[in-house]
Amino acid sequence: MKKYLKFAKHMVLISIFVITGILLTITITLFLYSPGKPEPFMDDQGRNLKGSISEKKFLLIGGIRQGMFIQSKNEGNPVLLYLHGGIPDYFLTHKYPTGLEEYFTVVWWDQRGSGLSYNSDIPDDSKNLDQFLSDTKEVTNYLRTRFGKEKIYLMGRSGGTFIGIQMAAKSPELYHAYIGIAQMSDQFKSEKLAYDYVLKQFKTAGNMKMVRKLEASPVTDRIPDGYLKIRDAAMHSLGIGTTRDMNSIITGLFVPSLTFKGFTLKEKFNLWRGKAQSGVHPLWETIIVTDLSDKTNKLDIPVYFFHGKYDYTVSYDLAKMYFEKIQAPQKRFYTFENSAHSPHFEEPNRVKDIFLNEILNEK
Repeated sequence: MKKYLKFAKHMVLISIFVITGILLTITITLFLYSPGKPEPFMDDQGRNLKGSISEKKFLLIGGIRQGMFIQSKNEGNPVLLYLHGGIPDYFLTHKYPTGLEEYFTVVWWDQRGSGLSYNSDIPDDSKNLDQFLSDTKEVTNYLRTRFGKEKIYLMGRSGGTFIGIQMAAKSPELYHAYIGIAQMSDQFKSEKLAYDYVLKQFKTAGNMKMVRKLEASPVTDRIPDGYLKIRDAAMHSLGIGTTRDMNSIITGLFVPSLTFKGFTLKEKFNLWRGKAQSGVHPLWETIIVTDLSDKTNKLDIPVYFFHGKYDYTVSYDLAKMYFEKIQAPQKRFYTFENSAHSPHFEEPNRVKDIFLNEILNEK
């Protein structure tokens, strides 16, 4: 008995040692990957590229501290303000380089309550559409002043398009054009279409475990929490989520965020803390009761929609229907045949061609 107890004690000590070693290794690794500074652009001689900008900037916007990454190989380039969706996604550019910084000064702004702009003291009642529009205008005017531009370009993605297209319609004098990536329209209807599609796909594949989960939380006249909990996993497993090749939120989003060197450890924690608190999007309750195709369909600036053919997070078909209703001095709809929810990450060369050969050349 004493021999057994001695052996058990020895094994416990070894287990504690191993676990401690693993945790220490993870902590050291995360620390090494978390300097919290964006990497500078370098020339062929390994020196900082002249005229470039690569910075993490914090401003007081709407009364709270908000952060952004500003990237450009030429500070004189046109300015592009990017409005993210349910989670800031600049960290994905290291896995999916967009190349946007070659011809724009790109501003990857983390909106209130998200990522760099997370703060547990932000009042929940300040996370409303009017405040998000006001914040966007304030950031826009800061950029116009700082870079000496009369107008800038505005680009939204997913939930960011809900804010972006309304901002562009409200203050067209501030923007050259509006670009919507995975443009929202009637998101409640989009969720219903997505639910019906994934349920059919899992039934066809014989995945009865997922079928039972979906049928337990059907999208009918409401969107149940049970569906939202499995929504992203279901879409990613079918290649209709964030990107065609992203089959897991853990490997596709969580791990890249941990290895992104532009965040400090605290900022990485806050990225996911903010996401957990906001759910699908901070404006979700407003988004699902709004049909933008009825509310915002006239703009006084050019409008461009970029949409992945395989996008079910935001319906491709509904975006095309919305586009047909839009009145604008110039408008174009671009279908990305090999993309799901993120054409700028999935097909960056085509995005570049569209910008350089069409959008930036139009007056």
